[in-house]
Amino acid sequence: MALDKNTIAGLAEHLENCELQAHDTLKITDEHPHMDWDDAYAIQEEILRRKLARGARLAGLKAGLTSHAKMKQMGVTEPVFGFLVDAFSVPEGGEVKTRELIHPKVEPEICFVLKHALKGPGCHIGSVLAATDFVLPGIEVIDSRYRDFKFDLKSVVADNTSAARFVVGGRAMRPQDVDLRTLGVVLEKNGQVVSIGAGAAVLGHPAAAVAMLANHLGRRGQEIPAGTLVLSGGVTEAVAVEAGDHVCLRIQDLGSVSLRFV
Repeated sequence: MALDKNTIAGLAEHLENCELQAHDTLKITDEHPHMDWDDAYAIQEEILRRKLARGARLAGLKAGLTSHAKMKQMGVTEPVFGFLVDAFSVPEGGEVKTRELIHPKVEPEICFVLKHALKGPGCHIGSVLAATDFVLPGIEVIDSRYRDFKFDLKSVVADNTSAARFVVGGRAMRPQDVDLRTLGVVLEKNGQVVSIGAGAAVLGHPAAAVAMLANHLGRRGQEIPAGTLVLSGGVTEAVAVEAGDHVCLRIQDLGSVSLRFV
């Protein structure tokens, strides 16, 4: 690690305040160009510690940067990972207050709920499918705290991979009853189709993202506990939203989920 504990704590406080107060900032690597991946995840973990200390509950985990093409473009070999807390959760059909966000975007997700814990190293797609209780559709609202959505990967990891809000719903299905690679995904905004895709857009199989998360945590002596909700990453590009927008996600065999921005 390149940063000391006080610097990590200060950056965590700064980034969380940006999230809570909905104001932007320049990417933190501008002032700390030598920070490494361990520093970035340490800042993220400190943000989570701060939230838990104030009574928040961990609501799930998430993967980001789950396109092979995007990873190659950015020069990384695996996705980035973050956390979800209960304050981020929106009920099915519920409202997201745009005044609490900076520049929100939405991503369609295939979500996993585990019945058994997963721990790396050596976790693979088969491990994930065997440990999964059910899958269901979800919409993640991302909202980078960095000005104009401009950041590098270490900065975005520190900023909890832009996590802001999420909603899950639709029809829960056992993973053995659907082919997660070929599931068609349609994202609509105000009744118009804005993006389409299939499950295979996520690392060839969305369970691969969950396996990579388990292996990432395993290197840190941690696991994905049983019962955890995991968002496996955006199936399509993120779509910008604003007050007045209604967003609906439809996934083949998994039904639909929606939310409104006010």
